[in-house]
Amino acid sequence: MTSAQIDGVRTRLWRGGRLVAENYPLADVSDHLADDSALVWVDLREPDHELLLALAEELGLDPHAVEDSLAHGERTKATRYATHTFVTVYATRLESGSPDSGGDLASRLRTSRVSAFVLPRGIVTVWRGDAFDVDELLRRWDDNVDLMVHGTPTLLHGLLDVVVDGQFETIEQLDDAIEGLEDGLFDDHAQTKAIQRRTYRVRKELVELRRVVLPMREVVALIMRHRAEHGNSVELDSWYTDLYDHVVRATEWTESLRDMVTTVFETNLSLQDARLNTVMKKLTGWAAIIAVPTAVTGWYGQNIPFPGFGGPGGVVASATVIVVSAGTLYVVFKRRGWL
Repeated sequence: MTSAQIDGVRTRLWRGGRLVAENYPLADVSDHLADDSALVWVDLREPDHELLLALAEELGLDPHAVEDSLAHGERTKATRYATHTFVTVYATRLESGSPDSGGDLASRLRTSRVSAFVLPRGIVTVWRGDAFDVDELLRRWDDNVDLMVHGTPTLLHGLLDVVVDGQFETIEQLDDAIEGLEDGLFDDHAQTKAIQRRTYRVRKELVELRRVVLPMREVVALIMRHRAEHGNSVELDSWYTDLYDHVVRATEWTESLRDMVTTVFETNLSLQDARLNTVMKKLTGWAAIIAVPTAVTGWYGQNIPFPGFGGPGGVVASATVIVVSAGTLYVVFKRRGWL
């Protein structure tokens, strides 16, 4: 059975920087890895447990790393073992839809855990979910085929570069969503409840994103140190330096977005307090104005004679007092901005 006949399995083989075979049987992987001129890639999407264990035993992969690739909720990390390096990263994607929608509070962020066993002459990738674009990874490898002569560091760089670029795109989308929240804060026609729901959702998505983005800096730094210790070819140094720069920028951008969404949240609360104070001022002003005719009519309703009692002059006098007093209060409150 060839790997193409096994659902979710891809294989590739390069020699001398040229692609010479694709979707060959998994049984041939160990033979190709033993060839000093070969560069091997094995990709397993949501592999069967038994299949991965059998391949791990054939290739001599560390059991702890194998269990980490199958476990749920494993953190982003890079670990060096005697025969290989194990890397776990997360590809991200923000589900399509209007960032200004005030709908469900459920997070739109989707992640795919991508684990990689980096061997001396090959790499085995294991991933789950739908946020990782493996076709984009192949395209980048094909576009830089001249770098394949440098071996597994080229494959690993392409993998990390696709993941980091995907995280960048997600961060940019969240940035746009936060800008939309900022515009809505001072929109008199915006619904306060909708803004609160959107702010809560973006804040939750950002927290989830930070958990997978922030450790990337440590992962790339460890790989670069490992390359320096083993004196790998300097041709890829600039590529890894650029990758590290992107990781640092993603980390800093994520941190700034956390401050921005916190500011939006606090500003929204402050504006709600300010609007409540304005409403209370208006209610207090109108209550004071309404109290004037209530007091006058109540006073003239007492059962004792008063100026104009029993005649039209009393009505005119009471109406004059009401209009003048209420009008004076209205002018005073209007000048103070209470109405």
